[in-house]
Amino acid sequence: MDTENTAPAPLSQHPPQRPDAPLPEPPPLAGITVVAVEQAVSAPFATRQLADLGARVIKVERPDGGDFARAYDTAAHGLASHFVWANRGKESIALDLKDPRGLAALHGLLAGADVFVQNLAHGAAARLGLDSAALCARYPRLVAVDVSGYGPDGPYAHKRAYDMLVQCEAGLVSVTGTARQPVKAGIPAADIAAAMYAFSGVLAALLRRGTTGRGGRVEVSMLDALAEWMGHPLHHTLHDGRPPGRTGLAHAVIAPYDAYPTADGDRVLVSVQNDREWRRLAEQVLLRPELADDPAYATNAARTAHRAETDAVVAGALGGLDAEEAVGRLEAAGIACARLNSVAQLAGHPQLAARDRWREVGSPVGPLRALLPPIGLPGGAAPHMGAVPALGEHTGPLLRALGMTDGQIAELRRDGVVA
Repeated sequence: MDTENTAPAPLSQHPPQRPDAPLPEPPPLAGITVVAVEQAVSAPFATRQLADLGARVIKVERPDGGDFARAYDTAAHGLASHFVWANRGKESIALDLKDPRGLAALHGLLAGADVFVQNLAHGAAARLGLDSAALCARYPRLVAVDVSGYGPDGPYAHKRAYDMLVQCEAGLVSVTGTARQPVKAGIPAADIAAAMYAFSGVLAALLRRGTTGRGGRVEVSMLDALAEWMGHPLHHTLHDGRPPGRTGLAHAVIAPYDAYPTADGDRVLVSVQNDREWRRLAEQVLLRPELADDPAYATNAARTAHRAETDAVVAGALGGLDAEEAVGRLEAAGIACARLNSVAQLAGHPQLAARDRWREVGSPVGPLRALLPPIGLPGGAAPHMGAVPALGEHTGPLLRALGMTDGQIAELRRDGVVA
């Protein structure tokens, strides 16, 4: 697909800026060009962060279907929800990199790029001459990012590394779930962990380039990233000799810390972090002031040792209230609490609405709702929330910018080198 008009759909309406108001600053990565040979979630989510900060991100996809995440589902009005989430604000060019002409076009893009990101299968980038060592030698100012499952060497380097597999290898599944049943995280935690370290690694490398003039390699593996996120259970096991148990929504070493049912069928999570809070909970919420000094409940160690009894006392009190009453009483007592929301309730969350966190982005199927990036930018700079691209939507304009004629592009299309 090739279209000249790729302007994103308008964002949500905001009050017009005052004529005397200072113009917002450009986003911090304006002027930075990123070329990404990426698929699935880890690398695409990393480069989407760069796009949100104003970088131009050129996504290189296969002509025969593109990023396979495009076909994960059709939940977003016919588009895949993963793809919509991780790929807004990018330009898509479809190149067959196994054809020398497609690879030459990629190098044409790299000659003007600041960052290259790839998460191809182990060894695939090297076979194409796209490994970071080769690219940094050829383009000294280029920041070359390799995102892998298990790293470039070692006995696991060749293993397939889908998110759930890495969650298992990293031990995340072993500490998630109930005492009877381990479960994976409900989001792609290994992918997201690797993406965010790749994102921060690019920022650090660009900062270094600003002082040295040299780019260089950034290497991130999903296992390394998720192993870092396992810090608490890992250090607990290393130093105590025992892993923390799976406790569902409860906390392994704090009580009460769990979700309790309310009279209207909802659940409210209560977190008591210290003994002063327990006293307030006992007096103002449970209406059992004698429990504040009861040796079986007065300290966290005692409450954890008597977890079943503690949970029963809290559940009995909250079970007679509806969720709104329970939250109101807990908040009045200064006790940390939360509603156990569904994903649909998150989409309608009053805090997100009150802070105007929703926008619309363009896509091949029309405007789609999207959340603002979590990073607030200095100087009033607005995040770049561009459209979700169709496969090969920018192939023609990008190749013309490299000096190709329409006839040459048509020949490449005829041969299946581009789409």
